[in-house]
Amino acid sequence: MSSTTSSPASFNDPRLAKLDGFRVEIDEARGRADIILDRPPLNVVSMPQRDQLRMVFEHLDEDPRVRIIVLRAIGEHFSSGGNIKGFMEATPETVSKLAWNIAAPARCSKPVIVANRGFCFGVGFELSLACDFRIVSETGFYALPEQKLGQIPGSGGSARLQKIVGITRTKDIVMRSRRIPAKQAYDWGIATECVPDNKLEAATDALVDELRAFSPLAQRTAKKLLNDTEDSMLTTAIELEGHCYSRLRQSDDFKEGVEAFHAKRPAKFKGS
Repeated sequence: MSSTTSSPASFNDPRLAKLDGFRVEIDEARGRADIILDRPPLNVVSMPQRDQLRMVFEHLDEDPRVRIIVLRAIGEHFSSGGNIKGFMEATPETVSKLAWNIAAPARCSKPVIVANRGFCFGVGFELSLACDFRIVSETGFYALPEQKLGQIPGSGGSARLQKIVGITRTKDIVMRSRRIPAKQAYDWGIATECVPDNKLEAATDALVDELRAFSPLAQRTAKKLLNDTEDSMLTTAIELEGHCYSRLRQSDDFKEGVEAFHAKRPAKFKGS
């Protein structure tokens, strides 16, 4: 992250008093929150960490200071996956919540960017698939290796991946525990951008600034519409799109956008 104005975030929720394997920083001037996996060298995700990540996304979604959320990691690898021992020790109730927790970035109304480098395996990949934008370094590899443990992905990985790349490629990845290199992931539509390793932070910063320039209201509306219509019939999706368009026409941001366009000046959106 290039900015030096970020500060550690604190949460009133006692369950977030001590974060397990990650930290959170907020750059209020840029409307940016960073969730940073910080358990090097492989940033293994523990069972308690999954629940805390979900709660942090929910808190940041309600934080008026935050426009964009970035998920990133310390070190050479985003995450090698979950704590295998934790699966054997977890209660059935805990396991039943795995997919709900990891889907938190998708449920969050604000844009979520993930920056991936090195290993992005298992729950690390599933968490990334739940984000809106995946920027991957050329050093990156994506994988769902659960078959090697006699298991399948349990936090939405195979389901989300199939929506992106189709059943043939998903079977190739899941049933063979294949590691997909960054360039191939970009070519297949898994990653939004593929950049040189030393450009990952700059590319992430640039996308944050690009998204911040748009109307917060229009961004939230677009995300919800696209998520809600992913499984719908085309006629239903078009109908819902029309309703969302009609509602945004009444917004202050749309009025500002039109006036700025005609005045040939940058728009100053307020999110209303």
